[in-house]
Amino acid sequence: MKLLLFFSIFFIFSGLIAFYITRRLLGMTSLSRIWKLAVATGIVVILFISPITIMLRRYGMNNKGMDILVWTGYLGLGFLSFIFTFLVIRDVLCLPAAIMNKLKRILPAQPYKRSDPAIPENPSRRGFLVNSMNYGILATASLTTGYGIVEAKRVPEVKKVQVPITALPKDFHGFRIVQVTDLHVSPTIRRPYVEKVVEIVNSLNADIFALTGDLIDGTISQLSDDVAPLKNIQSAQGNFFVTGNHEYYFGVTDWVTQIKRLGFSILLNEYHMIDLGRGSLLLAGVTDFRGGNFLHSHRSDPIKAVAGAPAADIKILLAHQPKSIFDAATAGFDLQISGHTHGGQFFPWNFFVGFNQPFVSGLHKYKSTHIYVSRGTGYWGPPVRVGAPSEITLIKLISNG
Repeated sequence: MKLLLFFSIFFIFSGLIAFYITRRLLGMTSLSRIWKLAVATGIVVILFISPITIMLRRYGMNNKGMDILVWTGYLGLGFLSFIFTFLVIRDVLCLPAAIMNKLKRILPAQPYKRSDPAIPENPSRRGFLVNSMNYGILATASLTTGYGIVEAKRVPEVKKVQVPITALPKDFHGFRIVQVTDLHVSPTIRRPYVEKVVEIVNSLNADIFALTGDLIDGTISQLSDDVAPLKNIQSAQGNFFVTGNHEYYFGVTDWVTQIKRLGFSILLNEYHMIDLGRGSLLLAGVTDFRGGNFLHSHRSDPIKAVAGAPAADIKILLAHQPKSIFDAATAGFDLQISGHTHGGQFFPWNFFVGFNQPFVSGLHKYKSTHIYVSRGTGYWGPPVRVGAPSEITLIKLISNG
């Protein structure tokens, strides 16, 4: 019943999007109604491909044909997203002029002014201008999509970040934490990409390696070979994992077991102590902020994660979503390391992420707690990144006096 309701709502939403794009993009062309209807139908079909393939893959369907459908759906979704966005921008910018023209037609001419004979509007000239803008929108959307694909598929850059810690023990000065997050291994991100990430990580000489959730978009039977290179990651003090929201979509318990097999320590509202010389670091990890909605035992709790812990010079929290920062500050953490936002991934969604998360990307401070939010190492959905390049993060702890 819920599935039927979802697809009914999604069909209405898709139909409205298709109507708007078709009307605003093709309204002034010479195409017949049949062709315009065909274009609108095609838009609805493209929009439906992604949720359908997600559902089918959750039920274990996995083959080359499915991979092609996933690529088609996501590429089409990205392209249509840019077309829709550029059309909205065009229409908003033209709205004042449209309102003025409408008022001129409605309001009577002022009696004290000598009115000129009405100059009839030239429909062919207006059609030419509108169609020229629409061709420009199509070209811009195509180029932006192409650029976004190149940006999404290239090797992630290493983002170096220094985090000042008050009274940092001498033995922890320069301590190196390498973070990978939101890798989203899937039909569009496969083993070769994971191998490149592992190669870069191993070149950074990490003291600890942190994988902060959303590793996969698929089941173990579909993706176990693709994530296998992660077992080769090397760090001096250990590799650690916390769950993201996407692990819960594809069997979180099985994936936690699988990631343990790859040599990771899983922190499910738990902590791990690291001692260097006379200094000590408490590394805690929490389940995804919404994990309790899927498993009651996975309710995210930064305070529980440090319950009973010994005193430590530094307290660091691994939490997939930046939203955990409020409880992290209450629990007295010096630093929270997160992902989830993708930095917005591509225009215009980067402007909306901030409505749902307190921080979108980069290093920030809330009360006495620093938080670093990665833009992510992979991508989700459309294989497109514009204005938010992927990253592998190297965090260095430095003394703040």
